[in-house]
Amino acid sequence: MAKRTAIIDIGSNSARLVIFEKTSRYGFHLICEQKSKVRIGEGAYEKDGYLQPIGIKRAFLTLKSFLYTIDKYQAHKTLCVATSAIRDAPNGKIFTAWIKKELGLSIKIIDGKQEAIYGAIAANNLLPVSNAVSIDIGGGSSDIALIKEGKIIDSYSLDIGTVRIKELFFDKALSSMKIHEKARAYIQTELHKLPLHFKSNLAIGIGGTARTLSKGIMKRSNYPLDKLHAFTYAIEEHHDYLDAIPLSSAKNLKRFGLKKNRYDTIREGTLIFNEILHYIEAKQVISSAVGVREGVFLEQLLRDEKYRFPKTVNPSVHSILDRFKPLVTIEKKRKAKLKIASSLYRVLQNQIQDNMAYEQELFYALKLSTIGKTLTIYKAHQHGFYIAMQELNYGFTHKEIVLIALLLRMHGKALIHKELFEKYKSLLPKKQEIRWLSFIYTLTVFLHEASNSATIHFTFENQTLYIYSDKPLYLAKEKIKSLEKPMAFAIIVEDESKLPKHKVLGI
Repeated sequence: MAKRTAIIDIGSNSARLVIFEKTSRYGFHLICEQKSKVRIGEGAYEKDGYLQPIGIKRAFLTLKSFLYTIDKYQAHKTLCVATSAIRDAPNGKIFTAWIKKELGLSIKIIDGKQEAIYGAIAANNLLPVSNAVSIDIGGGSSDIALIKEGKIIDSYSLDIGTVRIKELFFDKALSSMKIHEKARAYIQTELHKLPLHFKSNLAIGIGGTARTLSKGIMKRSNYPLDKLHAFTYAIEEHHDYLDAIPLSSAKNLKRFGLKKNRYDTIREGTLIFNEILHYIEAKQVISSAVGVREGVFLEQLLRDEKYRFPKTVNPSVHSILDRFKPLVTIEKKRKAKLKIASSLYRVLQNQIQDNMAYEQELFYALKLSTIGKTLTIYKAHQHGFYIAMQELNYGFTHKEIVLIALLLRMHGKALIHKELFEKYKSLLPKKQEIRWLSFIYTLTVFLHEASNSATIHFTFENQTLYIYSDKPLYLAKEKIKSLEKPMAFAIIVEDESKLPKHKVLGI
């Protein structure tokens, strides 16, 4: 696959460009993102679906600008897909042929089911989900996919989109209540076409409407983490908020804490979203910052893996390790570090009593433990924290991201960073659990740095942690002496630390 791949997604409301750079077999990251509200479907739904000159002109100028950007970034491959407005338009193929002639850009028109599959491929790989229904509300359609046990089972496309509902109902000279009633009835009629097996407690919110609503909920609930992807909320807790938006006048939308650039279609989008959530019997929503574009990219990247990352692969971790090139790059040494941590965690279970619930987060923190040093060794633990908070985007819950980053922030004597713990308290385990995890993380780092490939094992008895090593741990001993402990116990190191048999300096 090409090292740099550009994806263009032409929707009814917006056109977007993303450029991904591949860093290894499974590692990749986003290096460019551009968006333009082309509204190519503007006026089409009242003109028998025909694309109108104003939307065509905006689309042409946007695509021309995108191609300049693609050239500047020297992308090796460009893929362009078009969705609802163009596939529904009787003159859609004429438009794509014209673009090919004028700009040299090939546009692939995808149907609604394929659009839903692309969104589901992205969500299934880049969100921590196994069972869910993905909902991607566009300008002309809502594309829905059913995911069960990590597999995409089915997909469906409904002719209910924000621009379509806006032009058919909300732009009419009717009372807000009458508009709401007529639009809701239309949406419900469409929804009854959706097969009955599209049911799930968890809904994946893809697209501009879902993202806007999630940001509004994060803002009004003072959510501590500024990260949309994988933000999850209970529908019942925000029921009044979600119900009130479609009934609001355009002037009063500012009271909902929404971005102004979404005012034009957020009432329509929220009404559609609410009706779909109710129909599929969802209880929770998980927010997705990925969708069709990432799905198109992953279809290429994971073609030989049946469009699914192997279970042991996290693309964010691969990308970080590829780009920041941590000091411990040899797989054997990395495994040795994880073995030390796992053994220590297991030996301390009588004291911790958490069934090793956070072993995976601990392992990820240890894999990334030296990434901060790639910037500078000074305050490397702080750099590591910020890199993790920004770059651990895919496949993790927010709780996992914060815990991994907080462990990377630990350094030296103290076991907890009080300010960060208080800030992210609602997303973290209990303080004593954090202290134990921090102790295991820090002690593992000390031992691994000083062990020189030693074989290390532990026992805990009579309130004493014994550390056995077949090689010297001299440099680690000083650090261990000053390390804070989660509870009162002694630490005894028994290692190979004898002086050479021959005389030293005449002694």
